[in-house]
Amino acid sequence: MKTKHIIALCIALVGLTAKAETYHLTLKASIDLAKEKSYTMRNLQENLKIAEYNLKSATSSLKTHIDFSLTMPEFNQTVRTWQDTTGVSFYSVKRMDYGGTVTVNQPLITNGNIYWETSLNSYDDLYNADRSSTVNTRLRLRQPIDALYGYNAIRSSLKSARLNYERTNKSLRREELNLEYRVSSSYYNLLSQQRSTEIAKLDYERQTEANQIAQNKYASGLIREVDALQMEVDLAEAQNSYEMALINQTSSINSFKELLGIALTDSVVLTDELEYNIVTVNADKAVEYALKNRIEVREQDIAIEQQQMSIRQQKAQGMVRGYFDAYVQKTGTSMSDIDNSYAYTFQTSAHDFMDRPVNYGVGVTLSVPLLDWGENKARVRAAEARQRQNYLAKEELERSIETETRNSVAQLNNNLKRLQLLEKNVVIAEKSFAITLQRFSDGDIDSQTLALERNRLNSAYRNHLSAYIAYQLSLADIMRKTLYDFEKDEPLM
Repeated sequence: MKTKHIIALCIALVGLTAKAETYHLTLKASIDLAKEKSYTMRNLQENLKIAEYNLKSATSSLKTHIDFSLTMPEFNQTVRTWQDTTGVSFYSVKRMDYGGTVTVNQPLITNGNIYWETSLNSYDDLYNADRSSTVNTRLRLRQPIDALYGYNAIRSSLKSARLNYERTNKSLRREELNLEYRVSSSYYNLLSQQRSTEIAKLDYERQTEANQIAQNKYASGLIREVDALQMEVDLAEAQNSYEMALINQTSSINSFKELLGIALTDSVVLTDELEYNIVTVNADKAVEYALKNRIEVREQDIAIEQQQMSIRQQKAQGMVRGYFDAYVQKTGTSMSDIDNSYAYTFQTSAHDFMDRPVNYGVGVTLSVPLLDWGENKARVRAAEARQRQNYLAKEELERSIETETRNSVAQLNNNLKRLQLLEKNVVIAEKSFAITLQRFSDGDIDSQTLALERNRLNSAYRNHLSAYIAYQLSLADIMRKTLYDFEKDEPLM
């Protein structure tokens, strides 16, 4: 298959159609595009909204709530029984009820609540032709005693909602960083494939030139036939390498498109020029930022706080528990003939409401655990043991973070030194190949020496490209593990 046919096939596979969209992407643009289209990111963003709404719900639960209920109307017809020493009798009941109730409830931060309730009710006894109306209002305070010294459910639920929101937010940020690293890795892999294709193409062009020189020299009788044949074999190998590079590039492009979430029919053009900034990182500084900024550490702290709330809740189960309850109530009622108007009956109830003395009540209800055979104590000890596991997990996590951060810093600095060294090797290899090609043209060396020098130049190109990719990925890995941009000297959070 001819090279031009291979190129045409690869272009077709990439999907350069008239309707396809073309993306000219830098690394930053690729990351932004992946964040916009990634399913994982969109799913985590919805999780963040859920946590945000739950937090709003927990906060709103502390605010005043007002409810209104209305009976409009309700009819009942049934048979009731009456039993006394003379026996059992039955009588019919026909009743029509009307009414409305307004309730204002204010939760207290002490886990109690205070509420005010006002109702206006009336019923018609259709069987006895009676009408009764009632006006009632009540102010009541109910306070759990153990919430003052033990477990406060309202405070705990509010704190739990805040911690869940923070954890979800940090999980989203962690996934963003992981996605950035995956995109960076895929981006540089594609860039490596593109540069490898360019290297293979350049090698193919050089080998074509060298083969033409060899054929001319063979035709003039200056070299042996075996040398001319060897040059043809080298040319075929260079052509095959170029064709394989094109196929690998196409595969990398498709994988990159899939990660970004764009159509395979779209085309992608990377605009990176293999430029880089020299960034040196101090290991102690990197460890400090990692321990300070890493999301996993904060998530472990959140787990410790939540477990501490569980311990307090379990301890409260073994404490003296109870309620303080107090209320003040005013009631007015009236009974009249059903022929009287509702206005009359409610007016009569209102007069009774003003004349009737206030009802009130106050009391304390206690529940004292006397004997549970150590059940609750054992549950508390189990919760405390789980908390000690959380502390051990945090210590192990911090050690692991320090170790991997120091290793990453050492790898980054080593990759930078290697990249700088291989840049010089490329310059030397290019000069050496130019001299060798001229010597082959002059007849001073044979084709094997030229092929050896060509391979050395190709290796220099590939090693330099590999070092560049390794350095950029090491830099991205350091940023991911410390949440600090050492290139710009600023935090990422």
